[in-house]
Amino acid sequence: MKSNVVFTETLNLHDEPYTTAEMIAEYAGVSKHAVNQLVRQYKNDLEEYGILAFEMRKLSGRGRPKKIYQLNEEQATLLITYLDNTPQVRAFKKELVRQFYAMKTELLQRQLVRTTGKAGRREMTDAIKESPVLSDKWYVYSNFTKLLYKTALGYDVSKLREARGVDKKATPLDFLNKTELDALNKRQNQITTLIDLGMDYQTIKDVLSNQGVIYQTTLKIPEKARN
Repeated sequence: MKSNVVFTETLNLHDEPYTTAEMIAEYAGVSKHAVNQLVRQYKNDLEEYGILAFEMRKLSGRGRPKKIYQLNEEQATLLITYLDNTPQVRAFKKELVRQFYAMKTELLQRQLVRTTGKAGRREMTDAIKESPVLSDKWYVYSNFTKLLYKTALGYDVSKLREARGVDKKATPLDFLNKTELDALNKRQNQITTLIDLGMDYQTIKDVLSNQGVIYQTTLKIPEKARN
């Protein structure tokens, strides 16, 4: 099975992975009606492991919206135990376990890198504050932030927000993958070192521009954002 059956609501590293009753039906070889019936029948059991979430969606974009149940790892695991243990169901169980584990591992890695990055971020801020050659600290800090994203990932913060659907009040750092966070942390450390060496903003910008982008991230800007 190559299809993704485990998802997160957004790209936020704090989201909880889930699958849907539709995915379980499709890949376990059971009718959607039967799976939804099981969800309703054992609703109280499933809610012992968290809120039973759902979204209203038009199937194939037509007709009346249908309720699509979203199940976290514990809920999905429990629900599958109520299905007949056919070869197809057993194969799906193994794939579901694998994908939940892979998703959780990836999110934990991003959280770890994000935590490490917070320390580096504070160090860059401190370096700017303590620098004798940098004046108008807030303006300089804003420019260094733009330089950081541009030279680490190839895009500025505003484009990252558009592509990842990040609200202006939320930090885009929570929506970067591990490779992107690693590149950002590496560039932060370089900028901090150059500031500590007594370089001004323009000199640091020239140095980093000559080194190129660390990791050229691929972004897909929504159509509405481009218009």
